[in-house]
Formats: sequence, structure tokens, C-alpha cells
Amino acid sequence: MNSIYIGISLQLFLSVIVPIILMVYLQRKKMMSWKSLLVGIVIFIVFSQILEKIVHFIVLSPTGTELKWSSNPYLFALYGGLAAGIFEEFGRYFAFTVWLKNNHQFNDGLSYGLGHGGIEAIFIGGMSALNSLLISSMIKTGNLETLLGPAAKPEDINNIKEQFEQANVMLFASGGLERVFALALHLALSILVLYAIRQQKFIYVIYAILIHAAVNFFPALYQAGTITNLLIIEVFLGIIAVLSILFIVKMKPKFEK
Repeated sequence: MNSIYIGISLQLFLSVIVPIILMVYLQRKKMMSWKSLLVGIVIFIVFSQILEKIVHFIVLSPTGTELKWSSNPYLFALYGGLAAGIFEEFGRYFAFTVWLKNNHQFNDGLSYGLGHGGIEAIFIGGMSALNSLLISSMIKTGNLETLLGPAAKPEDINNIKEQFEQANVMLFASGGLERVFALALHLALSILVLYAIRQQKFIYVIYAILIHAAVNFFPALYQAGTITNLLIIEVFLGIIAVLSILFIVKMKPKFEK
């Protein structure tokens, strides 16, 4: 059980502390736009957590791992990727054309991406870590049944206990790594959408949607159970993160012209 706490701590650090460290770094380097960062946070909440979730409620089954009218995992992954891409990239486009129409510098793109990706990391990764910490503590003290309530079936309780007993450090830490990798992608896509607006080339927004959808496709297959090796997903997302960072570095001079 101690190894689980180490893994949860790593997940919490990567999901919550890393975005804060990056925020402090940008501020010290005088690269932070607080307005862009705050808009990124608001857009993520509105477009991803409200509008996109409404569509998910209509389209997805209660399990959240297949469509209501099809159990095909590839259709589920395609839908999930496109939904995330369309809502989040159009959210960026809306932000930079309406709320940030006078904030089109490179630092604005980075700050927006940090707000969008950072709050996602904290909201998804951080809350997941805290939830895991609560459950593992309840298992250790023998109070899991109290936490889940009388409606919980004995087999469900046993399944949860088995999952935590068989879990290792990397299973939880990988959740934090995914958030860091996703943050790098959000930074890059924010730069790409902002560049599209500066150059008045909407096709780049379409590229951002397709890239976002493609990256989300494989994790969605893992979620659906088609891909069962978590390491494959982590390596894939790690490569995407490296490519995202290289893209950001390459794009910086284009904003200085």
C-alpha cells in the first residue's frame, strides 16, 4: 500500500505542481500574460467541461466507453477525438478572436495554453489523485464500505480492493505523466491556432482539430479496452509531447517577424 501512496504523490506533483512551476517560470521570465491565462482557464471550463459534456451525454452510453448506437470501439475513439478537437480548438479560436483580440503575441499563446492545459491537469489529474488517495485510505482503515454506502454491491467493493492491491507506482504516476504530456500539446496547439489568426489562415485551425483528434484517438482505444498495454499509450503521448515542444521552439521566431 505504501507504493500506492508514492504513486499517488507523483501523480499529484506532476498534475498540480508542474503547471504551477511553469507558471512561476513564465512570470519570472516576463513571458506571462495573466489575462490570456485566465481566459484559457475559462474557455476550458465552458467549452470542454460544459458544452462538450452536454454532447457526450447525448451521444455516449452511461458507461462512457461506447456510443449509444454502436459498440464499435473505433467509432467511439473517432468520436471522442473529434469532439475534443472541435470543442477545444474552436474554443481557442473564439478566445483569440473575441476575448483576446488584442493579445496575439507569442507569450499570449503560451499563457493561454498554460491556462487551458494547466487547469485540465489540475482538474483531471489532481482530482483523480485525491480520489485515489481517499479510496486507498478507506481500504487501509477498513472503511471503504462506509464511503461507498449501502447501495454498493459486495462484488464491486471487492473489485475496487483488488485493483488497489494489484496497483503499482507507475499505474498512478502515469496519470500525472499523461497530464504533463497533454499540457505540452495544449501549449503547441494554442500557438498554432493563434498563428492561424495572425496569418488569417483558418486551415491551420482545421489542422489543430485534426491533430487533437488524432492524438486522442489512441488513448480512447485504451479507454474502450481495445488497446490494453498502457506503456504503448505513454510512449505515444511522450513522443507527441517532445514534438510539441520542438514545434513551440520553432514557432517563436515566426511571431517576432
